[in-house]
Amino acid sequence: MKIDKKEILAALETITVAGEGKNMVESGAIKNVITFGDEVIVDIVLTTPAMHIRKRAEVDILKVIHEKVYEKAKVKINVKVEAPVQNKPQEIKGKPIPGIKNIIAVASGKGGVGKSTVTSNLAVTLAKMGFKVGLLDADVYGPSAPIMFDVERERPLSVKVDGKSKMKPIESYGVQILSIGFFTQPDQAVVWRGPMAAKALNQMIFDAAWGELDFLLLDLPPGTGDIHLSIMQSLPITGAVIVSTPQNVALADAKKGVAMFQQDSINVPVLGIIENMAYFTPDELPNNKYHIFGKDGARNLAEDLKVPFLGELPLVQSIREAGDVGRPAAMQMETPTAIAFEEITRSVVEEVVERNESLPPTEAIKITTMAGCSAAKK
Repeated sequence: MKIDKKEILAALETITVAGEGKNMVESGAIKNVITFGDEVIVDIVLTTPAMHIRKRAEVDILKVIHEKVYEKAKVKINVKVEAPVQNKPQEIKGKPIPGIKNIIAVASGKGGVGKSTVTSNLAVTLAKMGFKVGLLDADVYGPSAPIMFDVERERPLSVKVDGKSKMKPIESYGVQILSIGFFTQPDQAVVWRGPMAAKALNQMIFDAAWGELDFLLLDLPPGTGDIHLSIMQSLPITGAVIVSTPQNVALADAKKGVAMFQQDSINVPVLGIIENMAYFTPDELPNNKYHIFGKDGARNLAEDLKVPFLGELPLVQSIREAGDVGRPAAMQMETPTAIAFEEITRSVVEEVVERNESLPPTEAIKITTMAGCSAAKK
């Protein structure tokens, strides 16, 4: 039997490639059809490499030819994948927030090193020093700021700013706070993909009435990932502070955190490293220091990486207790813990001042996508 090419094309007009609205011929997916007797060769080009899309297209072509043209036709299908070329790069541009002078990202290479505790105490110490301070809890999947500032039951109100509706941050101990924890139930898990989390963060960043701030602290999630990239795409970060404990497993991850900020495509100045849980001093032996997690690990790492060492914090039960009851330990007057936080906070401020005097303002990074992804500095 001799098969007519027109019959094949007519049959192919009745099926589509999965995810596309037009039929295979109209969409241009069918590039060529050759018939010779009862043999048919179909050349098709797909725009996605997904195996299930390819298999479905092959099955649909075989089925429609056998059903509508000739059930014993010998069909060969040649599939080629060509990703669509975008003429214009897609850019996500960051922009500064009017009224905010310095944006400090507080990060850690791994969880459990006390990053959120350090961030909250840095914030209240800055406020005690007379600075205007904001804290954005960007740890979308594990927000802790509402607990640490005893504002779990609070909900941001809507206010009008220049005719636009904005979120008013919750104030506690002189710190303006926004967290995804204000918008979820205590027992509700945040199960979001990266783009959803990034959208929520952008709303808290740009749809908030932060007012005039000397410092906005960003409590980032542990590790390096989507949220970090989204934040740095959205905002020009003044500098980053890395929190680590002294043991090797934490230091290895802290080193990756420093490397992330120092990438050429990101280029955010690292203000320094803070060593948390540096030592333990029991009440009955006030002159003794026990280095439970190792000694001087973060200090040595800072020296190796040629970044400032901002100070060390002891492993003290009262710091944990203070965070649990919503009153950061730095709020206590003239205690060794409060003094330690004050010394570290002064070091952070000094590094910010030096950074602003010696370096140009950081620019938000952009992601350029053109048949793939590459990061580039704006």
